[in-house]
Amino acid sequence: MEAVWNLSGLNQAVPTTSIFNSSCRFDEEFKYILLPVSYSVVFVCGFVLNAAALWLFARMRPWNPSTVFMFHLALSDFLYVLSLPTLIYYYANRSHWVFGVATCKAVRFLFYANLYCSILFLTCISVNRYVGICHPIQALTRVKPRHAHMACGAVWAVVSACLVPNLVFVTTSKRDNDTLCHDTTSLDSFRQYVNYSSVVMVLLFGVPFLVIVVCYFLMARTLCRPRRGLSSTRQAAASRQKSIKLIVVVLVVFAVSFVPFHITRTLYYAARVLDVPCETLDVINFTYKITRPLASLNSCLDPILYFLAGDHYRSKLMSVLFGNSRVTSSQMPEEPLNQPRKDNNISLANKN
Repeated sequence: MEAVWNLSGLNQAVPTTSIFNSSCRFDEEFKYILLPVSYSVVFVCGFVLNAAALWLFARMRPWNPSTVFMFHLALSDFLYVLSLPTLIYYYANRSHWVFGVATCKAVRFLFYANLYCSILFLTCISVNRYVGICHPIQALTRVKPRHAHMACGAVWAVVSACLVPNLVFVTTSKRDNDTLCHDTTSLDSFRQYVNYSSVVMVLLFGVPFLVIVVCYFLMARTLCRPRRGLSSTRQAAASRQKSIKLIVVVLVVFAVSFVPFHITRTLYYAARVLDVPCETLDVINFTYKITRPLASLNSCLDPILYFLAGDHYRSKLMSVLFGNSRVTSSQMPEEPLNQPRKDNNISLANKN
């Protein structure tokens, strides 16, 4: 995007933006308030929550597969929020980039790396929970922490490989005395960038989202079946409740952060390529700018998943906040509903 100054009205300088068609001019003053403020909030919350999560995960041993996935998810979020101060300064400085071309490429790379790593790690967490709910025997005998580590390594490798072209496309350009850090690419390469980003979106967002939906449908069908025998214990009920919380949190993250961003970005890219009327492009451009901070918000929403869906994480956090003795008593496993209680008989015997 390249902003220019256009004289309109009573010879007043109005800040406008050229999107794709040079005849379109848009007032984007809102982003110089929205983006610095929203990125500042995400930076503070994301830094504190994910730093605390990484510290707690490091103190938890041994790790189960779910903990491995959550650790890598927290690491991805933490690396991304470290890049936000440059964007906060950039937009507060009215789109003047002072950090060089290499930093511009790195910051844009970290945004998409976090976006798609988060999606894939959430997919891994969902598949792992699906196996535990729908195929518990296989989960106990075949799914090991080393498999989770291998899957996480594959996620980092696949996302990095898919985003290498992004390092080539992203660049800076001059506008009067300012330097712009493009979140896409230069005007000449935009059509090629749209083709590339569309393939990446299908592979790293569309396919994982479909996998998550299928897993949650199968999990919901299993969880809604009547339970008999040992499966009706309180422990099993707690496991089902935890799985339901996982489904809700992941779907909320997708509904808030990932789905709106990909929809509005697709519309924005298509509108630029198809050269739609300026009025329509203005609305799409405004909507797309609003959803960009929402895509970053997943760095603050993911720690909710650790607390609600991770028993060891929750107990470790409570032990740090309230002390070991208090948490130990509150984290004692509950007796199964179908197990006879002997304490009353012992009390009566003592009285006699």
